[in-house]
Amino acid sequence: MGDHGGYWKTLADRGVAVIFGPVMDPKGAWGLGLLEAKDESEIRSLLANDPVTKANAGFRYEIAPMAQSN
Repeated sequence: MGDHGGYWKTLADRGVAVIFGPVMDPKGAWGLGLLEAKDESEIRSLLANDPVTKANAGFRYEIAPMAQSN
């Protein structure tokens, strides 16, 4: 988990992760990350490189784009 947190801190330092962290849900803790990316393939690449993904630690991700006004 330390490597996972460090990975997301690096993304935050680069301005890619706008916000990230654990959500203390009474039903069970989970994490939330808001990312700035050009497209979904970039997001999928970032998630594939997360240490918990590489360790096959049983984490799963859901991607939900936000509407943008130009």
